[in-house]
Amino acid sequence: MDPMPSAKRSAGAGPFTPLDFQLVLLRRMADHNPDLVEDARRELGASMGDMREANRRWQAMLHAPRSRAAASRYRSILGVPEHVEKRRIGDLACEALLWPVPLWPDLRFEVLLGPNGAAWNEWLVRAPGAPGPLLRTLDDLTPWSCTVDEAARAFAPARPLEGTAPTRWGLAFTAPDAAGVRRECAAEFTWGLVQRVAVNERQPG
Repeated sequence: MDPMPSAKRSAGAGPFTPLDFQLVLLRRMADHNPDLVEDARRELGASMGDMREANRRWQAMLHAPRSRAAASRYRSILGVPEHVEKRRIGDLACEALLWPVPLWPDLRFEVLLGPNGAAWNEWLVRAPGAPGPLLRTLDDLTPWSCTVDEAARAFAPARPLEGTAPTRWGLAFTAPDAAGVRRECAAEFTWGLVQRVAVNERQPG
């Protein structure tokens, strides 16, 4: 059985579906890239009302008095993970759960669990074995083109920045523009996917 079946719109009182979850991802991205979100929403066959309702129900789940643990919540919505792998971060043994996301076939939604089962990260990553984007200049950092890890590797050393809201991350780094001039940049990511890049016009010393 497909771990993330074809999305079908759910009624407000019905189960929270993979479609609803994708609408939640899009809702957070709409602040930066409304046109991309609009196209994706139409691709899913969902209305603005569907997206608002999905986000309302998601927030209600997160803030319920007896809210589920992250891994249990995602399993109930997305099904059995497509891929599970053990990882070590320093001296700690962690577990990564990955699910496919139909909107982005080359990406997976990853939940990284710490030793106590708590979710350390919940974001989009490149699917195992899928080729990543070629990131060489600022022109390559278009919205939705890459993940946090991909940008950090391409323009190392990158410095993490505090996100402006939950589900958001930031990176500070230098990268060449189209003319080869290195620029100080700050990229913002939502659910692990790049949304925008701000460039400091002052050249780094």
